[in-house]
Formats: sequence, structure tokens, C-alpha cells
Amino acid sequence: MNGIAALSTTTPPMPPLSSMAEHLPLARRAMDFIDHSPDPFHCVQTSIERLSSAGFVELQQDQPYKGKLQAGGKYYFTKNKSALVAFAVGGKYHPGNGFKIIGSHSDSPNLKIKPRSKRTSSVAGYHQIGVECYGGGLWHTWFDRDLGVSGRVLIQEDNGMISQKLVKIDRPILRIPNLAIHMQTAKERDAFEINKEDHLAPIISYEAAKALTGDKNGSDGDGLDGWKSNQNSLLLDAIASEMDIDVDKIVDFELNLYDTQRAAFGGAKSEFIHSARLDNLASCFMSLESLLQHVKSDLQDDEGIPLIVMFDHEEVGSVSSVGAGSPIISEAVQRISSAFGEEGNSDLLSLALRKSFVLSSDQAHAIHPNYSSKHEKAHSPKMNHGMVIKTNSSQRYATNGISGFIIREIARRAGLPPVQEFVVRQDCACGSTIGPIISATTGIRAVDMGCPQLSMHSIRETMGTADLSNGIDLFKAYFKLFRDVDSSIMN
Repeated sequence: MNGIAALSTTTPPMPPLSSMAEHLPLARRAMDFIDHSPDPFHCVQTSIERLSSAGFVELQQDQPYKGKLQAGGKYYFTKNKSALVAFAVGGKYHPGNGFKIIGSHSDSPNLKIKPRSKRTSSVAGYHQIGVECYGGGLWHTWFDRDLGVSGRVLIQEDNGMISQKLVKIDRPILRIPNLAIHMQTAKERDAFEINKEDHLAPIISYEAAKALTGDKNGSDGDGLDGWKSNQNSLLLDAIASEMDIDVDKIVDFELNLYDTQRAAFGGAKSEFIHSARLDNLASCFMSLESLLQHVKSDLQDDEGIPLIVMFDHEEVGSVSSVGAGSPIISEAVQRISSAFGEEGNSDLLSLALRKSFVLSSDQAHAIHPNYSSKHEKAHSPKMNHGMVIKTNSSQRYATNGISGFIIREIARRAGLPPVQEFVVRQDCACGSTIGPIISATTGIRAVDMGCPQLSMHSIRETMGTADLSNGIDLFKAYFKLFRDVDSSIMN
């Protein structure tokens, strides 16, 4: 069963009242969102359910927008079912006005099941799944975790058509066991080196369990193209059982592993959230929530177009048809602007791009109490102290003097906590995100921001409970105040 409402019977009780009490209801909604989004496909689907319930209308990308959009309207579209764009048209919008964009990404580092899931050899009766590392994960954190499987499955229907459906096996059918300390040398214990190909293969079954199925060769038959003969039959059976379909109906899949442990509050006063995929589902949730709240309260007086986009493939470089390097944003701005203006009027598009702005939201590095020397002393963000502007003179982040000032001024005018700042130490490498890529491909000004967190790219990460509220308050202020702040800057 999909949808946030489905979790209502399984979520743990509310923690005791504390200084964080006012932030807990919103944080719980975010945790539900993350628990329902173990992969980009589910993230998009969970977002669509929220959008649809709020009256957003889906746009088909193979049909023109002209005549379908109107002031006050709310819309969304998807690409590959792993990237999402949602926007609303301000009640006072005029062609050529700007877009107030919040960008995030729906993917996180994980282990993806290989196209041929069956491992070619069985060791000591164990049956394992072939997996591939996606992104730059802290792979040692994936050992000894209860791992489920989720993603997209292609199904051949009775009429011969191929349908796409999502699957989420929310129980630990897979596990990557550690090697006992007694079997490691002192050097191996100190290094904890991982061979990604040999050491990360998860166990799905043991020979004795497989014998109970009556399957002796691990194959479900060659089919027409030999695909099934290269799949682990127990994995296919688990997928078919979860989806309540005949296993022979499965013709392909895109699946990844995920930690079945749910998000939880942590700390003596529930001041932390411990969860998988905070990078970057926290930003996806905040952008979605802020758009829904803005549309409900301020859309009729809006002269622009508030828009959110959740890209895929940020963790592997964004260079894909659904990544930040794709034309998703430029095409959206062009098609929406053209729907309200004269056909072929390039000036309207140029005006819209000039007046637009991208708030690129991706998690930031909070100062670590055990590794504080890794932070530049004057730029050491703290959890529960508000969002962080990320700056890098080598353009690993898109922030410049103007874009950073705009966000700080919006926060000041809205009476929000001062925005924190992050700059990497000069003797450390600097990560990057979607902001520079979007600016380079569209020409739209951008700022890179995020909520501070610990354990980035671990299978379980930590962020401040109050920072979800801080982030949404800032995003709502951005939608409401950006045009006024931007207009106050000369030239």
C-alpha cells in the first residue's frame, strides 16, 4: 500500500513533550515521507499523492501546455517516474515574470541490484544477489543491517502491454554480514578495507531453504530473451509475492536495497532525527511542504511562478535525462512562459530567465564533535540553528555575493534565524551539488543551501529536528518575498 496515510498504524508513539515539542508534528510528517520513499520512484510517487490531494493536475509531456494553464492553477509532471516538477501560477502572474525555483534530488547512495541478479557461484551453500554501488556511500555502514528491496518492476499484462509498477519489500530479505573479529588480523581490523565486488554481496538464502522450494538450478526458465535465467529465482518469487502477480509476468526491474529500520527521534529531548536518506529527502520534503503551504495561503497575490523540482542522479554527477544537467528546468520555463504569451516570442523567455532564481537545496555538513578540526573554524554550522548557505570560490557551489545576500535578506525580512555559512577547509576536498549545473545549463542565478547534518552518505544519518521547521519557514519566505528583495538590488 502506497501513501503516507498507510503508515499511520505502524509509526511509533509521539515522544514526550520537550523543548522540541512544537517541531515534532512536522518532523513526524517528514519521517513518514522518508520511510515511504526508499528510492527515487517511491519519492516521486509519495510526492504525487500529496500534490494530487491538494488539487494539483498532472500535465502530459507529449501534449502542448497552451490552453491548459491558467492563473491560480496548480500542476505537476514527471520524467522517468524518478524526477518531478510541480508548480503553481500566481494569481497576478504576467508573461515574462520570473520563476522562484527550489531544486533538490530524489536519489541517495545505495546498493543497486545488477541487471543479472544471480551470482554465478554459490559459496558453502549461500545464495547471494549481485549488487552495484551507486554514488559515494559509506559502504561499511551497510554491513549487518536489515535490508529490504524496492524500485520499479516492468510487468507484461494479459493484453500484451508492459506496465510499470512499484514494489517495496519492507522486510529484511537481504543482509551483508561482517567478518568476525576473530578472523581478522590486526592490520585488517585497523584498515577495514572493503572490496566492493566481493564483500558487499548480500545473502538472500541458504541451500537448505532453497531446497524447500523445489528449485534445483536457480532458474525460472529462459523466456524469450534469457532474462529470467540470469535472475535469482528467490528474488523474483519475493517480488511476485509482494505484488500479488504471477512470477512469469515480470520482464525487468530497477531495484535497490534499503535499510528497513524506520526513521526515529533521537537525543534526550528529541532534538535529532536519525534516518536513512536525509541527504536529500529532507530537502525534497521541505520543498514540497513549502509549495503546498504557499499555494494555500499566498498564491492569489503571487506575481510569479513558484516551482519545485526533484532531480534524479545527483549522487552520480547529474548527467542524465532526469538529472540537473538535463533540460528539465529550461524546458519547463520555456513551455510555461509560452503557454501565456505569444507563440515564438523569445523575449518573454529571456525576461523570465533574467527574473528567475534557483534555491538549490542539498544537505550541508554540521560540525562534528569528534572531528571538529575538519571544519573551517569560522564556518562550522550547527544542527537546529537554521539552514546553511554553501560557498566555494572554485564554483563547486553556485552561491555568489548577490545570491547569498538575497537569501540572508529574505530571512531577515521574515524575522527568521540568521542563515549559517559553510566554506570547506582549504586542505579538504569540496563536494558539489546541482546549483552550478543548473546555472551553467540555464543561466539562472542560484544559491546552494541545505540543512546541517552528520554522517552524510551513511546508511543512517542525523539532522536537527527543528531544522525542518527552519527550512520550510525560509522556503515559504523565499516564495513570498523574493520578488521584493530582488527588485531592491540596483542593476
